[in-house]
Amino acid sequence: MSSIRPEELDDRLGSAAGDEPFLLDIRPVSAFESGAIDRSHNIPVYNDLRRGDESALRSRLGDVPTDRDVVVVCKMGVVARRATKVLSDEGYDAMTLLGGMSGWTGYQRGSLGYRLRSLVWSLR
Repeated sequence: MSSIRPEELDDRLGSAAGDEPFLLDIRPVSAFESGAIDRSHNIPVYNDLRRGDESALRSRLGDVPTDRDVVVVCKMGVVARRATKVLSDEGYDAMTLLGGMSGWTGYQRGSLGYRLRSLVWSLR
């Protein structure tokens, strides 16, 4: 399954190449409203996917463009993997944001925790 590191996503969001991905934030509305990556779109199916119910996401696939890469964002990146698999199975070019919003926030702040996680990711 495909994934993207926060710094790679940041590069793509700032690229003039026109390959900006569609950011799909699956967290609950309250979490999305309290902080999200600019230009992301909220389809709040996190709790359903945590329970193993993919139907809520499948019913909203019409809201996800097929002509762009899709980056799925959740709290820590774990539940986003399930959404990424659903999207990939449906033919989307989808990937999970490693570390989710926690990773993104750590990257933005340059935190030591993020730098350590990034080192581990680079060793894989």
